[in-house]
Amino acid sequence: MSEAAAFLRARIGDLRPVAAMVLGSGLGDLVAAVAVDQRIPFAEIPGFPVSTVSGHAGELVFGTLAGRKVLIVSGRVHYYEHGDAAAMRPVIAAIADLGIGSILLTNSAGSLREDIPPGSVMAIHDHIAFSGANPLIGEPSDARFVGLTNAYDKPLAQSMAAAASRLSEPLSSGVYMWFSGPAFETPAEIRMARILGADAVGMSTVPETILARFFGLRVAAASVITNFGAGMTGAELSHHETKDMAPKGGARLARIVETMLADGAFDG
Repeated sequence: MSEAAAFLRARIGDLRPVAAMVLGSGLGDLVAAVAVDQRIPFAEIPGFPVSTVSGHAGELVFGTLAGRKVLIVSGRVHYYEHGDAAAMRPVIAAIADLGIGSILLTNSAGSLREDIPPGSVMAIHDHIAFSGANPLIGEPSDARFVGLTNAYDKPLAQSMAAAASRLSEPLSSGVYMWFSGPAFETPAEIRMARILGADAVGMSTVPETILARFFGLRVAAASVITNFGAGMTGAELSHHETKDMAPKGGARLARIVETMLADGAFDG
């Protein structure tokens, strides 16, 4: 068990979350629905990174949501902050060491499809790691050769779709392309991404998916769409727009996630 996991186990005692959830930009309001047992800032946890991005709280929240115990990672650290694709490794490792078997990764993203407008939610069924970085570079063991054919767990994806259908919440499904950031993509890059088969673009999630699979976690992932890609509307992109639009789709995603939890999608 890592030092961080040992520290957390001492703090939370016998609490056994059924799932961990990483919240992206503007999605922190989901925490408001949690009956909180413990709030632990990243800065207090041995070896944990600290985010420098506005809109990212940088804390672990242990509590109950929809009748299930959960661990919410409110805020993440991105590759573009320090040039380290493995920045979230201590967090993902601690989640696995605590015996949590599933993780839900969320992000804010730009849509490349006119039928997935801002305010929509897109389940991620595959990704393209366009940045060229990988969080397992430097890992000395042969475990670094992680298979990603089924990176995103199909039963969890089916549970997400079923929950959305029951709620009558529109839910798209698509391929997420990871750009390094922090600058937004150019119109030419967006045209390229569409040709390569991407449906949304963003600056996170893919390294966490790779790390989660390395540590044996089941992965579900979803993007809250905050804008169309560069050049699709003629408007300039901004982080302010991301923070403004994310709560709209975030409320939809929160309802879907709560229904998944109530259905027992992450149990076992």
